[in-house]
Amino acid sequence: MKWIDIGVNLTNKRFNRDRDSLIHSAVDAGVTQMVVTGTNPAESQAALTLTKQYPGILFATAGCHPHDAKSLNESELCLLESMARENAVVAIGECGLDFNRNFSTPQQQISAFKRQLELAAKLKKPVFLHERDAFDSQYQILKDYLPSLVGAVSHCFTGSREQLLAYLELGLHIGITGWICDERRGRPLLEMVVQIPDERLLLETDAPYLTPRTLETKPKGARNEPKFLPHIGQVVADARGQSLEHLSTISYRNSRRFFRLDRVEEEAQS
Repeated sequence: MKWIDIGVNLTNKRFNRDRDSLIHSAVDAGVTQMVVTGTNPAESQAALTLTKQYPGILFATAGCHPHDAKSLNESELCLLESMARENAVVAIGECGLDFNRNFSTPQQQISAFKRQLELAAKLKKPVFLHERDAFDSQYQILKDYLPSLVGAVSHCFTGSREQLLAYLELGLHIGITGWICDERRGRPLLEMVVQIPDERLLLETDAPYLTPRTLETKPKGARNEPKFLPHIGQVVADARGQSLEHLSTISYRNSRRFFRLDRVEEEAQS
């Protein structure tokens, strides 16, 4: 079985000591490809640099997280566009709205979000979305922009059933993380994951965060790793009444199609 982790924060400092061995461990576990999340221009550049060390295994996103929206000026936007034109950058983001902590004001977040959606439309790349306590605003913005976008995924979806159905109606893909393995907070997601159509389901670890609580052996320091993606897959498969093989097949195929990896790989070889 093969898996693709569509969201892993490999530039995080918690991986500084063993990043290479961690990538190899993931590949050995069947996680043959990973998308490294970019959360601001500097982290996006670091993610892009990693892809050059592991061509064909690592890909990247380039974007500005809503927490950093206040610093997204014209210069940084130009830098993001330059990076996003790179073949290994397969999506714009992590972008969206986060009204929970408001490290940037809501208006700053909305402005940065719209600019990134415009960039995604311009470059014909999908968007990797973040949303927390801002569903109504994000939904309305997406509703306006989606006709010009090639695709969008709700990264680490943890919302309500009504929000899930609304995103699905808009045509979004849904990213499921180890949140679904949390018996305290993840129970609603465990019960509603069956409603995601086969062709819209994507899997991610969001490592080093959201370590699955259902792992038999707890990792040192509670650090999540991409090699745990098959475990998340098993929990999702059980909740959907599907075999692990089927879940692997559909999530892998969906990830390849969503990020257009066939075309990316062909261009890399030309």
